[in-house]
Order: sequence, then structure tokens, then C-alpha cells
Amino acid sequence: MLTWLLLVLLSSQFQPCPCYTSFVFGDSLVDAGNNNYLFTLAKADSPPYGVDFKPSGGRPTGRFTNGRTIPDIIGQQLGAKSFPDPYLAPSVNQLENTVHIGINYASGASGILDQTGMLFIGRVSMREQVNEFEQSRSYMVEMMGENGTMEFLKKAIFIVTTGSNDILNYVQSPPPLVMGTDDVSPLTLQDTMITNLTLHLKRLHELGARKLVVVGVGPLGCIPFVRAVKLIPPGQCSTEVNAIVQGYNGKLIRALRGLNRDMGPDRSIFVYANSYDIFLNIISNHRSYGFEEASEPCCGALPPFLCFGDPTRNSSTGSVFCDDRSKYVFWDAYHPTEAANLIMARALLDGNQSMTSPINIRQLYH
Repeated sequence: MLTWLLLVLLSSQFQPCPCYTSFVFGDSLVDAGNNNYLFTLAKADSPPYGVDFKPSGGRPTGRFTNGRTIPDIIGQQLGAKSFPDPYLAPSVNQLENTVHIGINYASGASGILDQTGMLFIGRVSMREQVNEFEQSRSYMVEMMGENGTMEFLKKAIFIVTTGSNDILNYVQSPPPLVMGTDDVSPLTLQDTMITNLTLHLKRLHELGARKLVVVGVGPLGCIPFVRAVKLIPPGQCSTEVNAIVQGYNGKLIRALRGLNRDMGPDRSIFVYANSYDIFLNIISNHRSYGFEEASEPCCGALPPFLCFGDPTRNSSTGSVFCDDRSKYVFWDAYHPTEAANLIMARALLDGNQSMTSPINIRQLYH
């Protein structure tokens, strides 16, 4: 009897929040600090990362950019009062965070395939991230019951941003560490990625996800790292790498259409976010967006592209990052600046079907 009364009292303190709640999965593009708690070479826990992130006062949080990520911005635009904390943070209250804000499971260097990112040592693969969500869900069921949990999850937004590292691992030299061999064709890589991602998405659906945003891979052939290793001149991109990305994105679109056909529209909806075209347009027309530099990173010069420096010092006193981050598309060799993320987020929120399909994220939320 006492146990039952205690559960009733506890559950009354953790009623689901009627506001925006999100669960974020993926890689360093959306990592909010999970890698801070791993033994890994993929970290963003030192200055100047986070120099423009206002909630932390400019201190690093583990986000791989100078400010907010795309899920951060989308959440704010849809009314979120705070950002989902990283799952691995010791201070996270699993139950309270889950039902009031959501949780971020993303991990830098991770990918769709379990072996992706192994050179960085620690990272949480997409499969493991889904397992972590399942653990979070168990706390919800304990307090709200199975039916209450399913009703709550129907309204939450699930954002999945992964696949970039799988392709980057494939195109890097020495031979790619993808699927344990170096003779895998791009078509085989794409098909293997789609097969595995589809399984992960179906698992999230089984666990209660109904509003899923799946972000395609951006134009990796244009990022500073790839341009450097492929010796691509300024203002140009690697057509070889971008062709692999486009092939994967095309297959992802078809896979999501199949999921919508088989599982939707009443039971769920899978939204494809066309990050490739949106970001390529930013690069190609960067001056019209107010940017001055769309090839070189703000932080980290020529290889090895190490991004470090003291935010209190300007370029004339020895820092290695630009003074005005709003003028750069790329923050470091791999990741966009907050300024570029802001444009991307707005396009995904309110764009037409060329940007998000079958509907945009604001429509999905409402």
C-alpha cells in the first residue's frame, strides 16, 4: 500500500509538459555534449567551441559549433523553454527531462553503421542511441504507464541526423574502415546504410515515435576537410563525394516514402529534411545570405584543422578563429556556424516540399 501511494505521489510531480518536447539522435552536427562523457578523440569541450552559446555564457558545452545547433533553434522557434540535455550527463534526471524537455542522444563521430568512427575510439552508434532511448522510455512507463507513455510520445518530435560520418569514413584515405573491407562499392555502402537506418527507424516507431524528422546528408564534398584532402580549389566541391551523398539521399527518400506508406499517415509520419539542397544553396549564394566566406573554416586553418583558441583574445593576439562568426558558413573543418544553422533551421521549419517532405516541421508539430 505504501509503495502504491509513493508511486502516485511521484507520478503527480512528473506530468508530461504540454509544450515542445524532442528526442535528438545523430552525430556531431546535433551532439549537445554526450561526447564530453566518453573517452574519445571527438570532443568539443574546450574553447572556442560554444563561444556564442548564450545559455552557457560562451563556455563550451560539447556542441561542435560556436553556438546553437539546428535542433536547438527549431526547439526555440516552437516554444521550448530549454534545450534537451545530453543523455550521458551525470546530472540528467532521466524522468523529469524526458517528460518535460526531451533528451539528446547524439554522439560526435558516430554513424548509422556500428563500426563508423572507430578511429575516434569512443562514440555512441545509432543502434546504441536507440537502446538509450528505450531505457529512457522505461522510466516513463514506470510513472505514466504504457498507454500514457504512448500518448505522450505521439506528440513528441524525433529528430534523426546521421549518415555523414559513414560516408566520410568511406571516402577518406587510407582505405575506408567501412563494413570491415576496402573493396565496398558506393552502391553497397548506400544500401547498407539505408537497410540499417530503416531498422533503427522502425525500432523507434515500435517504441512510440510517431513524428520523425530524418535529415539527409549534406554536401560533404564542399566541407573544408574534404576539399583539403581531395585538393579541391576554393569555391568548388568534390563532385565524387557529393555524388555518393546524392545517391544515398535518393535512396533515403524512397525508404521514407515506403515507411509512410506502410505505417502512416494515421500511425506515424516520417519527414525527409533536404539538408543537401538547402546547404548547397547557402554555399553557392553565400553573399546573398550575408556571408563573406563559404570555403574556409572560421576556426582552424590548413590541415590538421585544429580548432582552438582563447575567446577573450582576437586574431591579432594569437587566437586561431575568426572575429566575426556571422560572416562564415563553416565554423570548423566539418561543421556549420550558428549563422548557417539558423538559416537551415528556418528552412526546415517553414519550407516548402522541396525542403521538407511531405510536410515541414512546423506542420508536423501542430
